[in-house]
Amino acid sequence: MTDLTAAASTLKSHVQRLAGDIGERNVFCCPALGEAAGYIKEQWTQQGYEVATQSYHARGVACENLEVTHQGSSRKEQIILVGAHYDSVEGSPGADDNASGVAAMLEISRRLAGRPTGCTVRFVAFVNEEPPFFFWNQMGSMVYARAARKRGDDIRMMLSLEMLGYYDNLPNSQRYPPLCRFFYPNHGNFVAFVSNLRSRRQLRHAVRSFRMNSTFPVEHLAAPGIVPGVSWSDQLSFWRHGYRALMVTDTAHYRYPYYHTAWDCPDKLDYEALACVTEGLSGTVAALANDADGV
Repeated sequence: MTDLTAAASTLKSHVQRLAGDIGERNVFCCPALGEAAGYIKEQWTQQGYEVATQSYHARGVACENLEVTHQGSSRKEQIILVGAHYDSVEGSPGADDNASGVAAMLEISRRLAGRPTGCTVRFVAFVNEEPPFFFWNQMGSMVYARAARKRGDDIRMMLSLEMLGYYDNLPNSQRYPPLCRFFYPNHGNFVAFVSNLRSRRQLRHAVRSFRMNSTFPVEHLAAPGIVPGVSWSDQLSFWRHGYRALMVTDTAHYRYPYYHTAWDCPDKLDYEALACVTEGLSGTVAALANDADGV
């Protein structure tokens, strides 16, 4: 079995556990939300990390953001943060949205464990990204970013892993916000790096690192947050608190026909492509954390 095949199998098992076995997970399905959190804790503990929790109540339900830290050596106060939300929208098992992002994050943290880095890498599983919390104060990443700013955390770059499992080589399989279609491919076989204008330097840095670590097709866009889709994930919370942040995505509803539906199931994803993207992101995160010039 090749490393890529093994990675695809591992990623598939994470997605199957979260979206297949557990299924819909949100404050309206409290036991499932707790079971998903427990699974992530278990995986990180097995990787040798100590899991920290940030607890709060939303709609009267006890919710948790989960965090592990890979301590840096020479610049440990500087932080690269990799995050993915583990809840799913009401009525959906959430395989691509966002078990795929969580699976990738778990694989990246596993690969980084025991590997020295200059600055600190923090991995965070966010709760309550989906409606009715998105954009508002009880969104898990909003709770986290607000606390990070209050602590004075030196987060140099936040990467939000948001839907990474669906790819399509067919012509016209990719759609875009207005005007973007004139500048990007019409087939959905690439991963996209997206940021607001303020984070464009970090975006270029991350894309450059990804290209050095992967041959998987990649496109990137820095645009105002009002462009539909640009701010639609946890990076928004970090922008609001003054941090540079970007989203890595398969472009969600601009490509994926099962977005926010009951058919967002594990069998819809391309695990070999997800493994390629995850491998590239693992190298990217390690390179960013070891960049002698800082991010």
